[in-house]
Amino acid sequence: MNHQTMKALTFKRYGKSPEIGFADVPRPTLKADELLVQVHAASVNPVDNMIVTGIFKPILHFQLPATLGSDLAGVVVEVGSNVTRFKSGDAVFANIFDLGTGAIAEFAVVPERLAALKPANLDFVEAASIPMVGLTSWQALKERANLRAGHKVFIPAGSGGIGTFAIQLAKHLGAKVGTTTSTGNVELVRKLGADEVVDYKEQEFETALRGYDAVLGTVRGDAIEKSLAILKPGGAIVSLVGPLDVAFARARRLNFVLTFVFGLMSRKIMRLAKKRDVTYSFLFARPDGVALAEIGKLLEAERIRPVIDKVFAFVQAKDALDYLAQGRSRGKVVIKM
Repeated sequence: MNHQTMKALTFKRYGKSPEIGFADVPRPTLKADELLVQVHAASVNPVDNMIVTGIFKPILHFQLPATLGSDLAGVVVEVGSNVTRFKSGDAVFANIFDLGTGAIAEFAVVPERLAALKPANLDFVEAASIPMVGLTSWQALKERANLRAGHKVFIPAGSGGIGTFAIQLAKHLGAKVGTTTSTGNVELVRKLGADEVVDYKEQEFETALRGYDAVLGTVRGDAIEKSLAILKPGGAIVSLVGPLDVAFARARRLNFVLTFVFGLMSRKIMRLAKKRDVTYSFLFARPDGVALAEIGKLLEAERIRPVIDKVFAFVQAKDALDYLAQGRSRGKVVIKM
């Protein structure tokens, strides 16, 4: 391999046969405010499997073939001329979602404002597991739902990638946590701090739980509507799985047609939420180096611990995506270079 190219996991088209596989792609060139990072580990997230279906085609812009993944940890090998906060040799972690570039590759380009120093007590695999679930939980619970001490938050699918982090963050913020999980994972979510645990094979969460201030929507299907029943008036649903809403379309400056379509998609949940005097909003995590550094402090203080289900070798990167798609993981799925 020469220095001009690198190996990356790419997809060639949207839809049923995206042709996910390894390709030799040009090694990225740096802009003045960017870091070139040698990737030591990258983690996969459900959105990676959704991108290739084409569902987000109107919203996220990739030039095909495109490199997959947005979560990484590695070592800075080069810095752009305007970079002041990082230097060659620094161990960093970052999320580069929605930049049109990818993380499951030998090297990745990371804008300086999105990078944070890797917590010293985590290895690269642990660090790579954090950015997307960490930022998503931070933005949903802290910023959007304004979760405070004494609040009650429902975080369904507590043993999954997002759930394992979000439960710990909610506890750190002083909230009480309710979750759903299967019998085999009850102990895991209790250890992470869940106060009310519903075994979804045994009972329905909407009959078991009451008086919640916030819901983190992590499960597709009718769970979002059902969760209205457990909220107090004035409560909030922050959904990571849709339906997409008008506020989201406006925040991303999408065109009139898409804004209208998202309005239709979310019309029913908006109506039901209003009737109950609660708010509904859709959240797409936003890469953010400042928040990630704050999350890094919580990890260094061991207030929050990474939960990793399975680690795949770089050559098995596609298997990591397939494994994640089964929806059975306890914690995060990571690729180690």
